[in-house]
This record gives sequence, structure tokens and C-alpha cells, in this order.
Amino acid sequence: MSNQSTIAAGGIDRYFKITERGSTVGREVRGGLVTFFTMAYIVVLNPLILGFATDEDGKVLGGGTAPNLAAIAAGTALVAGLLTILMGVVANYPLALATGLGLNAFVAFSIASQMTWADAMGLVVIEGVVILVLVLTGFREAVFHAVPPQLKIAISVGIGLFIALIGFVDAGFVRRIPDAANTTVPVQLGQTGQLSGWPVLVFAVGLLLVIALWVRHVKGAILISIIITTVFAFVVEAIADVGKASADNPKGWSLNVPAWPDKIVDTPHFDTLGEFSLLGSFQNVGVVTALLLVFTLLLADFFDTMGTMTAIGAEAGLLGEDGMPPNTRRILVVDSLAAAAGGAAGVSSNTSYIESASGVGEGARTGLASVVTGALFLLTIFLAPLVAIIPSEAAVPALVLVGFLMMQQVKGIDWDDLEIAIPAFLTIVLMPFTYSISVGIGAGFIAYVLIKAVRGKVADLHPLMWVVAALFVVYFCINPITSWLS
Repeated sequence: MSNQSTIAAGGIDRYFKITERGSTVGREVRGGLVTFFTMAYIVVLNPLILGFATDEDGKVLGGGTAPNLAAIAAGTALVAGLLTILMGVVANYPLALATGLGLNAFVAFSIASQMTWADAMGLVVIEGVVILVLVLTGFREAVFHAVPPQLKIAISVGIGLFIALIGFVDAGFVRRIPDAANTTVPVQLGQTGQLSGWPVLVFAVGLLLVIALWVRHVKGAILISIIITTVFAFVVEAIADVGKASADNPKGWSLNVPAWPDKIVDTPHFDTLGEFSLLGSFQNVGVVTALLLVFTLLLADFFDTMGTMTAIGAEAGLLGEDGMPPNTRRILVVDSLAAAAGGAAGVSSNTSYIESASGVGEGARTGLASVVTGALFLLTIFLAPLVAIIPSEAAVPALVLVGFLMMQQVKGIDWDDLEIAIPAFLTIVLMPFTYSISVGIGAGFIAYVLIKAVRGKVADLHPLMWVVAALFVVYFCINPITSWLS
């Protein structure tokens, strides 16, 4: 290595504190790659969620009546790439951002149906600006400082179970039952209570492989397993011609079919950028309804990110004695900007991704990993066909492994203390059971305040816990309130 290269490498090390945090450039790059592979699905999935929904005028996102999937994919990758790089450079934290799942569905099916797409995205921008103000005033951090440390642990554990369930469901290993009222269980093993289909086999092989590599302490275990499993998926598809999952083909690949694309590079179109109107929704549905919709977006985004960044920090060993990660305010500022940027780009609110834990599991400890992930997202603007060759069945075994790693923190909870054990239990189980981080956090907060109150220990409660618990009560009752006001 030349002297100039050595100086450059040393500068990167000092800026990102790579050695100080016990990492190496190689581990950061691997971690960034793994994080990208475990969340690259959003470039494909977000267009499928937003692209087929219509607004009150019957128009699709990006204009017209035909789904504009390519434009949504390009916008999704652009915002994810730029904001993830910003997270790495400004906050120096191994956290990646992209369009929030759940939030995008809420925007598509609960908001856009009442107004135009521009109006709906304007509400997302407003939500991001409000969160930014809460961060800059210190309110967002103050709320999280008020949360008991063991409840923060429960949030991390719950998220671990949640992302493990995401992995099992996305792979088809665990299946949702369309009409649970006519069955004895809401979910089951495989399509019929038994495992079937080549994609599930690919997932199972990938899971066993990543476990084997991990327990053998193989460097790059997660990334290696994704690559090998993808190659295996190619072989399976070439022989069995499985095809994409559908109503007529329930045993197909859940998202991406592992087949070499017709072209590797494609010209991007950004038709959704700038498709937002800040105040149109207030004229369209009224001030009260618009504010309630902003509040719903705000509350979900507010606590999802707080829980995610803490869970990532706990897994990476980066939390301080107060249970907060380094550069907390910078992390939250970037996350707030991401929410507004997603709305301004017409691709829904962007938020921090718990899939970043897969990169942390690979060794990522600094923002350099986020820079790598962000750069790869920017490449997908042009290389979307190439990203599509990796089936989710090959990537999601990493989520199951990371779920186990995060579950190990459960030993930090005092299960003999009912005042914390019951709220912690509700927090942990409701995240996977409701498929929502915010629901788990809300239930835990409400239960904690209730138990303290009924046991006559109101003085032990931080005033902000009362405020947050009350807000979550409103959050859970948002639908009847909206119906009553409409």
C-alpha cells in the first residue's frame, strides 16, 4: 500500500472511529453489504404496495391510471441511498433507512384513498418536519430518557422476535391464513400445516447454513450464506421452474424469482419526485381529520425509530450507561429528515430499518457500513434488474439469526418484578403478534403506567410517561375517534 493510501485509510479510520469501536474496514464493508441484501427487497416491495393503490380521483402514484412501478422503485432507491449515506457520515451509526413498511401501506390505503397522492405525501412531509422540531427541542430524547432501562431491553427483545417472524413469513416457512375465522389458528407451518415447495427448502438450507457458519465463527458468515443460498436458488429455479408466487402458484418464490435478467442496467425515471402538496389535505378532508392522520404517522414513526436505534446499539455494544447510543440527536435528526424526504420524493415516509441488525451481526459498528449500504442503494437506481435476482428466501435467514442474537438480551429483565415484567412481556409478544413495533411499545408503556398507578407509586413515574401513555391511548383509539368526527 502506498503512503498516500495509508494516509487515506487512516483518515477513514479516525473519522468513523473504526478501530476505537473494535471494528475493521473489512467488517464495515461486509456489514454494509449484508444490511443492503437483507433490506434491498424494499426497492421491489414499495412499488408493489404504492403502485397499485389509487387516490380519490382514481389515479396512481406518479400520474395516470397504469402502475408506475419503475418510477417508484427509482425514487425509493434514491431516497434510501442518500439518507443512509447521510446517516453514516453525519451520525456515524450503522443504521440504514428506507421507505417504512406499514407506514407505506397506511399512506396507500388509509390516506391516499381520501385525497390526492400529492395531498397524502404532503402529510408525510409535515409529519417529518414536526418530528424534526421535536428532536431539535430535545423532546424526543427526553421521552426516551424517561423510559425505564428494562423496558428499553424489552423493546430490543420484541424487535428481535418481530424480525425473526418477518424472516419466517417472507420465506413462506410460516404462512398467514387468509380467513382465520374459519380455522383454529391464525398462522401455520407452510401452506397446509406442512412445509412444501422449493423456495421453502432454499430458505431452510440458508438458515441451516448461516447457523453452521455462525457457530463456527466464520468471518462474513451472513454474507457468505446469502451468496451461496442465492446460487442454490438459481440452480433450483433452473431445474424446477418454480416461478413467482400467486393464487395459482402458492409454492412459488415470494418476491424475486432467481433468474438472470434480460438487461443488467436500465435508465431510471423519477416521476414521483416532488409529488406533494403541503396544505391540500387540509382543504380536502378538513383540518381535524388531517391533523389526526399526521398524528398517527407521527406516533408510529416516533417510537419505531427510538426502538430500532436502541436495539441496534444494544446488539453492537454501543449504548452508554443511560441506554442511549452515541450521537443520538444526530441519528434522530437524519431520521426526521428522511421522513420528510420520503414524502417530498413521493415514495412515503422513510425510517430506520431494523434489518440493519443483520449488518451489525456481521460486525458493523460505524457509519462506514451505512455509507456502503447507501452507495449500493444508489447503484440499484441503475441496476434494479440485478437486485431482483436475489430471492428473499436467500436473504431472510439472516433476520432469523439476528432475532436470536437480540433475544439474548432478555436475561437483563427482572421477571420477578411484576411492575416491569408484565409491561416487558406485553412489549415483547405484541410486536410479532401484531406485526407492529409501535403497538408493542404502546402496550408496554400503558401497562407500566397503569401498574405503577394502581400500586400507589405515582411518584416513581416520570411525567413524560403519563404524556406518552395518554398519546398511545389516543393512538389505539384513532379509528373510532376519526369515525366519530367524520
